[in-house]
Amino acid sequence: MTTVTTQLGSITGKPENDIQMFLGVPYAKPPVGERRFQAPELHGPWSGTLDATRLGNRAMQPENPTAPPSPEPFSEDCLTVDIYTPAADDRARPVLFWIHGGAYYIGSGNDHDGSILAAQGDVVVVAVNYRLGVFGFLDLSKYDDDLAGSASNGFRDQIMALTWVRDNINDYGGDPNNVTIFGESAGGGSVNAILAAPSADGLYHRAIAHSGTAITNPPASLSTEFAAHLEVDESELLTHLKQLSAQDLLAAQLGAGVLGEACVDGVVITRDTYQAIAERGARGVPYIAGSNLHEGTFMTSFAPEGTPFDPMTAVLGAMPFDLLRVGTEPGDYVTAMQDAYPDETGKNLYQRVYTEMFRRAAIRTSEAATAAGSSGWLYRFDLPSSVMDGVLGATHGCEVAFTFNDYARPEISRISFAHYHDPKDPVVRRLAQQWSNTVLAFARTGDPNGAGLPHWPPYSADQREVMIMDAESRIEQDPDNQLRKRWGDA
Repeated sequence: MTTVTTQLGSITGKPENDIQMFLGVPYAKPPVGERRFQAPELHGPWSGTLDATRLGNRAMQPENPTAPPSPEPFSEDCLTVDIYTPAADDRARPVLFWIHGGAYYIGSGNDHDGSILAAQGDVVVVAVNYRLGVFGFLDLSKYDDDLAGSASNGFRDQIMALTWVRDNINDYGGDPNNVTIFGESAGGGSVNAILAAPSADGLYHRAIAHSGTAITNPPASLSTEFAAHLEVDESELLTHLKQLSAQDLLAAQLGAGVLGEACVDGVVITRDTYQAIAERGARGVPYIAGSNLHEGTFMTSFAPEGTPFDPMTAVLGAMPFDLLRVGTEPGDYVTAMQDAYPDETGKNLYQRVYTEMFRRAAIRTSEAATAAGSSGWLYRFDLPSSVMDGVLGATHGCEVAFTFNDYARPEISRISFAHYHDPKDPVVRRLAQQWSNTVLAFARTGDPNGAGLPHWPPYSADQREVMIMDAESRIEQDPDNQLRKRWGDA
């Protein structure tokens, strides 16, 4: 075991996989009791020696039917970070701060082992756990002034963890002045939310949004649905929610069909992602965004046989995530899709809707970063997966294992269930090495070039050069031309 003295107290981690791990380190006070639905409070010093040799609790959430049972308990007491460092010394290494996905209601930073990336790049990797579902994203602001911004408590948690990193990561060999935020799906959306959160300014210095949506919507008013499900008067909802046990509150969330939703709440996230990028201008951080070629296959892969897939239903579900220009008629979009793909079934069109939802956000955010005077790079991940006889293609989330270079040592990865590619395939291993090195180069310098992929120019409205990651990676000019025309963006 490894015990070090930090400004918050002594802490014991463990050496493993050529690095040191400090797991389940609290960054905020447990959001339990009177702290439920409140903004997080920074965790102070601890007494004695903190045992950081085991992963902490996962945020309250339902069991994920697509993953193995959770090895750690679900709990409201979940505000911890996992730290992976080559050494807890004074080297001041770049810090990569990972935000997990899961549609803001499932998932955990515990799933992502940063040890390979930390050793490979001589960097510090931090994975954060934050409140999910109604625990972290329910708008209760109308009930109490103290709950203003409660719709973004999950983002507040992430920002509090970044504050903790700024104040403490030097004790673990990290540089608080070189922090890259990166995440996938809801984690990518979280990156785009943090760009629009003034309280996070200065806490990060580069950003990577994998398959993230832009944050553009006002808070959803869900109190009526919640109160109706619980059979309580809406005026008494807050009191009732505070009295429920964590398990009963989770059950109520699921029963009411209320999950988690990112929004422009006006307190934490003060404007939409695009406006924030434009306002920051040349002072904006270097930014990478991208999506996968077949994002939408994940959305249908676990549905029972015979499930009907209506593309209009998909469009209506994706429109709040900025799939279409404001004022665009969804029926016109569906008709245009059917004209473009006359031989495809409802299921295939359904999948395309979600693929295009992530794609449009990646294009628009990276283009906005370059237009503002900073730099934005755009990628598309095309390497088809090998699981399920390859029917998923390059599906949602399949690039994450490449980002962490899990394929270099698949035997130590915690997320083997999320490995969509054959780790014995030399093409897979080569691309994982190239892409992870690219992420590391970007974290170190703010430029993704020089790490094994072809030269990658920033994405702009003039050139529209995109990195296509595949068996033979390449730069393509405007591969999304037809999509942009259908969206009305060309």
